[in-house]
Amino acid sequence: MNVRLAFGKEGLPVKLPSGYDYTVLECPVVAALPDPVAAIEAALDHPVAGPPLRDLATGKRTAAISVCDITRPAPNRMVLPPLLERLEAAGVPKSGIRILIATGLHRGATEDEIRKIVGDAVAEQYEILNHDARNPHLHRSLGATRSGTPVHIDSRFLDADLHLTLGLIEPHLMLGFSGGRKLVAPGLAYEATIKTLHGSRFMRDARTCEGSVDDNPLHAELLEIARMVRHDFLVDTALTRTRGLAGVWAGEPEAAHRAGMEQVRKVMYQPIPQAADAVITTGAGYPLDMTFYQSVKGVTAASQIVKKGGRILLFGACDEGAGAPEFSKMLGNYSSDAEFLKAIEGVPVTVDQWQLEKLALATQKAGVVWCTPGLSDPQLGKLWGPGFREPKTALDAFFQGLPAGSRVAVMPEGPYVLTGVN
Repeated sequence: MNVRLAFGKEGLPVKLPSGYDYTVLECPVVAALPDPVAAIEAALDHPVAGPPLRDLATGKRTAAISVCDITRPAPNRMVLPPLLERLEAAGVPKSGIRILIATGLHRGATEDEIRKIVGDAVAEQYEILNHDARNPHLHRSLGATRSGTPVHIDSRFLDADLHLTLGLIEPHLMLGFSGGRKLVAPGLAYEATIKTLHGSRFMRDARTCEGSVDDNPLHAELLEIARMVRHDFLVDTALTRTRGLAGVWAGEPEAAHRAGMEQVRKVMYQPIPQAADAVITTGAGYPLDMTFYQSVKGVTAASQIVKKGGRILLFGACDEGAGAPEFSKMLGNYSSDAEFLKAIEGVPVTVDQWQLEKLALATQKAGVVWCTPGLSDPQLGKLWGPGFREPKTALDAFFQGLPAGSRVAVMPEGPYVLTGVN
């Protein structure tokens, strides 16, 4: 059986051995909107809920716009021009508009990446700023949520008269779906806020997983923070498999985001009748699999459908290595998932601990084989499961000892596939 996996910028064709019961779970083929710019303009002028953007902006002198960083293929270059046009038509001067790259605790965008994120014309004409979660002087305290999360948000966003976000809706390993409130926190939050949101009380709750929203406590926490910030207006989008615009929702943030999530779920959800014996997954290709940190999402997605004691094979290019320094160091410090989970009990949360915690919960359910050529030799040797650079070697290790006739699910786009066991 031949299948093409999302891997790096080019993709990876692989040949799978015969004798197994394969189920391929690909992102559904959704047609791109015939006139994406017209669809964006219509969403801005006729929102899901609340007033049109131009009406909302009338009388305002400043506006701050939070946008995804380089790890998300959000169509900011397409959305920003008509949005900026309406802000200025409403009387917000160009000098009063700033765009913030919602990095959370990711690294800041380079000058070249900023141009890729917002487009050359916007980069040249508007103030573009990287969020820096580690700089306390760039944040202001808004108090705490009802459950005690300290809320510190980038003051350059708070200081504006109008607070807007541009998001991308796709499955998310903790929040159910990305987009919406995520562009406020953790996107523009201070390190202490982010650490609390990613603590074990949320990470070990079974409801903080892909596709889970209605009873997801982390989703509820972020909505509360967004209300404290006064999240005024959003534009959320969804993409086709070839990165065309599949949908756009705008307006009052909670209503517009929910409408987008419901539509994405309706289109994407592909349940299987029983748990798979083994799952082949990916980090979803560029830009998501640039680091091991992001590629972990392919494993957590696969863990939703693999049986207890099964096995998972993850393909992630990891061209930028493991990820941030904190995560890279942590990755090499623990010889097993059990050792890591025990070590973080009852101690303060450290940066990027949450991603490794989600991975540890997945690897305790199923063994993982890794094809992550961008990692260094020491890093490959420290993974919880055998690590390889060559796809064929990884495939051979994955299939070794797997009984003939085993149910094998294949997720070529990894975390971009929303699935479960019915």
